[in-house]
Amino acid sequence: MGLTIDTTYSARSQDSRVQFLVIHHTAEDLPTSLRILTQQEVSSHYLVTDEQPPRVYRLVDEDRRAWHAGLSSWRGNTRLNAASIGIEIVHPGEVRTAQGTTWPPFDAAQIDLVVALVQDIVQRHAIRPEHVVGHSDIAPQRKVDPGPTFPWKRLSDLGLVPWPDAMRVQQARAAFEAAPPDVAWFQRALAEQGYEVSRGGMLDEPTRKVIRAFQMKYRPARFDGEPDVETAALLEALNAQARR
Repeated sequence: MGLTIDTTYSARSQDSRVQFLVIHHTAEDLPTSLRILTQQEVSSHYLVTDEQPPRVYRLVDEDRRAWHAGLSSWRGNTRLNAASIGIEIVHPGEVRTAQGTTWPPFDAAQIDLVVALVQDIVQRHAIRPEHVVGHSDIAPQRKVDPGPTFPWKRLSDLGLVPWPDAMRVQQARAAFEAAPPDVAWFQRALAEQGYEVSRGGMLDEPTRKVIRAFQMKYRPARFDGEPDVETAALLEALNAQARR
């Protein structure tokens, strides 16, 4: 005799197991990306190709765990593989040449597809804007993807990620120009954003990497890891908006 389960009742107190959406780039070409994400010890739910036109592969069903986040932390949550969906984008990432390092732009059609995919996932799982993050947000000590050319502002214009209000940034910058915050302030503010960051007020390399990750997202024109006044103003504006 088989097991019978009665589904007459459904609890009011429930939500999706998916609480986070993590965006990556592969730093590989399409054939290599497919091989790595399907045949090795790493995976993602989706892969957005760089073909013309681009397409979306689903490599892992959303009700199953993909191995894309690794050692990670965001807003005190760890082991994010268990509660997230991962999107990999075929993109070379950081390109090193004899002339220096460059970050190529993402293809416009590819980004259109990524944006549509993010909108769909966020809507179906009711993912909060502050939980739509990059790999560099949740693992800043070892990851830089999706990099400074990923258009976070476009996602923010659709309400998919938070963005600092320009007026708040201007006001905060004026205050910080008069009295710049110390490193301990940056560490507290970055932790309030959600980053796992060193404490103690020392500008060590781990702290610089977290600052750099924040800058790549919110000030991609310069992401040198320096705790400057403009970065402080962006942080203060975002945190003030989140406290409302």
